[in-house]
Amino acid sequence: MPATLPETMRQLRYASAGGPDVIALETAPVPTPGPGQVMIEVVAAGINRPDLMQRQGKYPPPKGATDVPGLEVSGRIVALGEGVSGHALGDEVCALVISGGYAEYALAEAGHCLPRPKPLSLVEAGGIPETFFTVYSNVIQRGRLSAGESFLVHGGSSGIGSTAIQIAKAQGAQVFATAGSAEKCSFCEDLGADAAINYREADFAEEIQRLTAGKGVDVILDMIGASYLQKNLSSLAVEGRLVMIALMGGYKVDGLNITPVMLKRLTFTGSTLRPRAKADKTAIAEGLARDVWPKLDAGTIKPVIHATFPFEEAREAHELMESSAHLGKILLLTGR
Repeated sequence: MPATLPETMRQLRYASAGGPDVIALETAPVPTPGPGQVMIEVVAAGINRPDLMQRQGKYPPPKGATDVPGLEVSGRIVALGEGVSGHALGDEVCALVISGGYAEYALAEAGHCLPRPKPLSLVEAGGIPETFFTVYSNVIQRGRLSAGESFLVHGGSSGIGSTAIQIAKAQGAQVFATAGSAEKCSFCEDLGADAAINYREADFAEEIQRLTAGKGVDVILDMIGASYLQKNLSSLAVEGRLVMIALMGGYKVDGLNITPVMLKRLTFTGSTLRPRAKADKTAIAEGLARDVWPKLDAGTIKPVIHATFPFEEAREAHELMESSAHLGKILLLTGR
């Protein structure tokens, strides 16, 4: 922890909407934490699909938030805002942030910070918040996945997918995943998936029927959207729950047959994380601390880090994510 905080810091910003070439490294004033906030000296910042969408001009930050991208960080608390309790200077934490993660210092709500899991380095902890908050809130809280049920996640080799496989398996569920290559399918199975389906070679809906002896799965976590919706509905068991968190395959469906929703009494829901109220995110953090952090501390669950890049190579990091060649998380390192 620095004895005295600097007045300026390095941060990354998008010069305009566009490709990775619009990412610019600049110098800016170090922010000051407001009431209920902490300031974190950032060691690692996770890269997520919403960062790419923001760069493309498709996902602006919420009103009043900085336009510096970055939704998750890990590092050391170096300043406390008014009214903060339960955290101390020097604490090593990871945190969900509404924006501003691509910087050497970032502000976070105190309630959205969690301690670095004991077996993990601070760098590794940077790959936790966005995916763990998303998966826990959607699979466990919203999807109500319980022991003995079955679960399907699309994009099983992504940061979200690799987290969902582990959390669902730890919950006592039978786990299936889709992925786009034999290598990615093997990766999913190594993480604990009971079976992985190569969607380029097989119809996942037919495979789910075969793997579940015609029953279907109880919960599906989907980030594809419109192009998968009909097959998702047919893949669910009676009383099944479909939870949508992204729309990579579009948001409009022509000719959708919704009969399965009624015949199988399905629940079709979804959510986004970034715009949710501070209290909602604090409740998710409390659930993670209770249900998931003991498993992270025990080493039975961990974030999967595919690659790390120094700040100066943020463009290359975005290019890697856009290629979808990664298995797990991609992180930016500040060097602090």
